Amino acid sequence: MEPLVSIIIATYNREKYLKRAIQSIFEQSYKNFEIIIVDDSTNDKVAKIVQEIKNEHDNIIYIKNDQRLGFTKSLNKGIEIARGKYIARLDDDDFWADKKKLEKQIRFLENYPEYVLVGGGVIVINEMGQEIRRYLNPEKDEEIRKVMLFECPFSHSNVVFRKETWEKVGGYNDELNNSEDWDLWCRLGRAGKFYNFPEYFNFFTEGEQNRTQYILSQVLLTKLKIRKKYRKDYPHFFKSFLYGISVYFYSFLPQKFRQFLKPIVAKIKRNILKFV
Repeated sequence: MEPLVSIIIATYNREKYLKRAIQSIFEQSYKNFEIIIVDDSTNDKVAKIVQEIKNEHDNIIYIKNDQRLGFTKSLNKGIEIARGKYIARLDDDDFWADKKKLEKQIRFLENYPEYVLVGGGVIVINEMGQEIRRYLNPEKDEEIRKVMLFECPFSHSNVVFRKETWEKVGGYNDELNNSEDWDLWCRLGRAGKFYNFPEYFNFFTEGEQNRTQYILSQVLLTKLKIRKKYRKDYPHFFKSFLYGISVYFYSFLPQKFRQFLKPIVAKIKRNILKFV
């Protein structure tokens, strides 16, 4: 039987976390899925972990890149061979929090074909597994579109989207090495509606691997370009662009000043979003 859902994990030297991520998938109440792991690693530790799991489960596809492709190209590579009608994403250092996550999301997408992308809330933890904070993203399509140009309104590790629509919009932009998910969501929104469940669907690990992956200023520049690129598709471009510029210049302040101003910046952002 063909799987209805393909779960894509792109991994790079994250053997420390990967097994936890995969285990959370097999704890799901929904079972009609395949797992596609695209290994961009420079060692064979991931392969050993995956093989151990494959000895117990036959619905895992493992791909080892011959040369380093990067995160975005690895995602596209995995989705291209996916057999599922729906694509679910999970980062290798995160894991799912709700055992009925997939069941809820697939039922929703099957019942409402006009929706192309669904997500949920996030529980942020540190490397020790301790909760730092949690948040829910805007729920309904209209609410999501209002804030789309301010910040990415979906967690990459808990979304499910239609593969057919992914193909229609051209997949992830593999020229991007950050914010590739936000860019894809903006294009998916041209083809259908959005929804975020008001429930916590995944644990996000906030650790050194995330702090050092990209230079902050480069990420913020990419976000400014995304806002400009989709300014005709979503409302409040002017406000969101000004916000983005402010955050960009804020990123150049010394660390101690950023820490001091962080609560103030968060308050300003909340106040802006109240009026969009």
